[in-house]
Amino acid sequence: MAEPVSGWIWSQNLLPFLQLLSHYVGHAFDGADWQTVAAGIENTDDERPDGWYAYPLAGTRAEVEVSLARAAGSDVLMVTVTGLPNRELRLRTDTLISAFASV
Repeated sequence: MAEPVSGWIWSQNLLPFLQLLSHYVGHAFDGADWQTVAAGIENTDDERPDGWYAYPLAGTRAEVEVSLARAAGSDVLMVTVTGLPNRELRLRTDTLISAFASV
């Protein structure tokens, strides 16, 4: 299996990050998805091994898993995406992470 893509994004960018990643994998990300993820990340902590929340995005082009955890004392979310099946999707995911860490 391919290497995961990891990094961090600003917390306020999580929804557009997930919407765009979902578009790339062919998953129709909706309000129910967002409510589930928003609730799931509430008590996360990137410094605890069991402090991460994982959410699957099963689409028509790929099935990936997004793992998220808040970085203690900041407005940052750590992100790891696994299951990326090809170079193009890994590059797109890496670009999304970089973009949403800077805006």
